[in-house]
Amino acid sequence: MDNASLSRKPPQASELVADEIPEAVRDHPYPEAGQSQSKKKGLIWKLLGLAALAFGVSIWLHLNFNLFPATSQAEQTQQDSAPTSSASPSVPSPATTPKVPAIPENLLGHLPYPEAPAKDLVSVTSDGSVKLRSSAAAKYQEMVNAAAASGIYFAPISGFRSLQDQQHVFFDVKAERRQNASKRAEVSAPPGYSEHHTGYAIDIGDGTAPEHNLSPSFENTQAFKWLEANAVAFSFEMSFPRNNRQGVSYEPWHWRFVGDKQSLETFYKAHSMKK
Repeated sequence: MDNASLSRKPPQASELVADEIPEAVRDHPYPEAGQSQSKKKGLIWKLLGLAALAFGVSIWLHLNFNLFPATSQAEQTQQDSAPTSSASPSVPSPATTPKVPAIPENLLGHLPYPEAPAKDLVSVTSDGSVKLRSSAAAKYQEMVNAAAASGIYFAPISGFRSLQDQQHVFFDVKAERRQNASKRAEVSAPPGYSEHHTGYAIDIGDGTAPEHNLSPSFENTQAFKWLEANAVAFSFEMSFPRNNRQGVSYEPWHWRFVGDKQSLETFYKAHSMKK
């Protein structure tokens, strides 16, 4: 290398063509241009961050304050007017609702009664003319024996009656006596409405004073006085005392058995219902 070349100043970058610019210089831009581009990129990232933050906030607000779709005014009015439900148990369906017993209608002051089953009827007389249901017959026989021990003798007059029997007692006797239905009903029930159908009722007379049988004067007999004092011990009671609520005439001779579940239900359920 000669001295002339060493003493010569290096050329300025502006004097060089592109191909003559050293590679190291071409790969690194000027400091002022690099700083400007860096600032622009930083601003863009800040704007993107703010946009992402705003989007996240909007999503959060939507999830926390707008969970359900807006309700229209018509729907809101319908909801406000709907009755509020209570915390009480649901009302049972008609299929599970207990059935209310039918209220029997009286006829001329008498209540309807079913006929006793023939297989449960037992005779309380030697000729079989007077019958009662087995439970009533057993207690009646005990009562007869107790009365006899005191010198009182009953005369059983009438026990179980079928519908046909009651047809005769009510309508035929009514015609013979020229009674209207209301008058006849004071002393006898229409068919289907007699306690005698049940097999629990019996008309009792005094074996030593038959002239008082089936008459209010029966109350003057020794048989009635004994019944009045002792019948309850054998589960018998008078069906139609004076001023009874059914309006049936006083019948001191008519007694009914109420000594088991069936007999109690037969009479007391019917009498507790509306008439």
